[in-house]
Amino acid sequence: MSNLKVHTLEGLTDKYIGKSGDLERERFDFELKTDIIGEAIKMARIEQHLTQEQLGKMIGVQKAQISKIENNTKDVRFSTILRVFDALKAKVNFTVELNSHQELRLA
Repeated sequence: MSNLKVHTLEGLTDKYIGKSGDLERERFDFELKTDIIGEAIKMARIEQHLTQEQLGKMIGVQKAQISKIENNTKDVRFSTILRVFDALKAKVNFTVELNSHQELRLA
């Protein structure tokens, strides 16, 4: 029999990044989520045969701003990201969990 150990992604993230709720883990999770958003925008833009410049013109920003969003730059306004999703005709849903376990859904 093999002596291979099986690890979950969650377990490895807890071990090497930090447990959920720790500052480092929160930063990691935030960066991962913004990276995923940027990649989703890039994929949708490419599927619709749009350049960064064309998408930027559709929402009134420079090509550089689209590049920042797609490449996970931290200084992008949330309102700009929402305008990008709107221009790409993407359906966006958000769920916000508050500490009191109340949930706010935005669709």
